[in-house]
Amino acid sequence: MNQVEALQAALAGEHAALYGVGAAGGKLSGARFRDATDTFEVHRDNRDRLSALLVAAGETPVAAQPAYDLPQVVSNTATATALILLIERRIAAVYGDLVEAAEQPAVRTFAIETLLGYATSQLSWGGAPVAFPGATP
Repeated sequence: MNQVEALQAALAGEHAALYGVGAAGGKLSGARFRDATDTFEVHRDNRDRLSALLVAAGETPVAAQPAYDLPQVVSNTATATALILLIERRIAAVYGDLVEAAEQPAVRTFAIETLLGYATSQLSWGGAPVAFPGATP
């Protein structure tokens, strides 16, 4: 996978993450709803940054799909929290691929910082620390 392909994959992942976090946020309230809103904003900011990187490279950013199949039913606080944790795990793996494929230092730095941010986010959503966040088994 080259840098452009990895940027497009990360952008596609951010589109899906926004959809999933938005769906999960609707089942949350109070502090957890605020956490989901913050998580949504991070994904939105990263989506915009990825789009800008692709445009700067002369590429057309991949568009979001109209809807996404959620990997699990979201019916209450527990399932919403579990979905967001799953999203953060999956998007970390996508950024792990971007770290590997990055050809420019600025892209690699962005990918590493974002990967670390999603690893930290996993902890706040009930995940356990892992030695190599974003690594796929």
